[in-house]
Amino acid sequence: MAGIETSEDSQTGDRRGRSSLAGNATDKALNLLEAAAAPGYPHRLGDVAASAGVPKASAHRILQNLVATGFLASDGSGSYGPGPRIRALAARITQGCEEDQVMRAELEVLGRRIGHTVQVGVRTGDAITLLVKVSGPNPVQDSSRVGMQLPLHTTAIGKCVLAGLDDEQLDSLVGRLGLPPRTENSLTDLTELRAALATVREQGFALDDEENELGVRCLAVPIRDTKGSVIGAVNVSTIAFLETREALLNWVGFARTTADALHGLLG
Repeated sequence: MAGIETSEDSQTGDRRGRSSLAGNATDKALNLLEAAAAPGYPHRLGDVAASAGVPKASAHRILQNLVATGFLASDGSGSYGPGPRIRALAARITQGCEEDQVMRAELEVLGRRIGHTVQVGVRTGDAITLLVKVSGPNPVQDSSRVGMQLPLHTTAIGKCVLAGLDDEQLDSLVGRLGLPPRTENSLTDLTELRAALATVREQGFALDDEENELGVRCLAVPIRDTKGSVIGAVNVSTIAFLETREALLNWVGFARTTADALHGLLG
């Protein structure tokens, strides 16, 4: 593309199974493909089947077909990972993708303004997947990486997404996944989570105060699609002993500007 106009330019001028989604053959195949290609591959058949919410016998049959067609690869001992066709597809999607360039450009602007690590994450099934990350200048960094999947209830991005659900949708999700802790600060009680999500709706942003990773404090502002539904968030990640909770709140306006710039970009 010839050039990207960013918000700066304009201003200056567990249970991870998805059984409820694995109804038809297409859903099962896609869920299995996603589970097998998740970070940490190769994954054993039982783990892939459980993560995708597909019975093991059906999973084995579908996985064998995905291997035969080149979308997955098998290591010969019952474990699976991405194959050449899915790697080629990923390369075609991301290479020169205008949406990715826009997201990265906007995050680079935000990162320069606030001097911290910034990310964009979106909901994928029952988790948050990080799409873009721009690391800050501090030598101490969080453990996040592009492609990593994170829980909904322990992350600031995830809370933004959950705040966009109605009570029935939230109850269904928690009934499926539970609220397992990631740290001693994680919200594991549904009543407490509801109260936190009400605050997110009222304030328009979410906080993760060492709830997903000890020593890491995050702020996130929702990203919406063209219909106005929350699909993810812009996230500011800080090291707790270097940045206070009060200082982190200073970046809400800048994060909101970036989220507004990405409105409708992903659907």
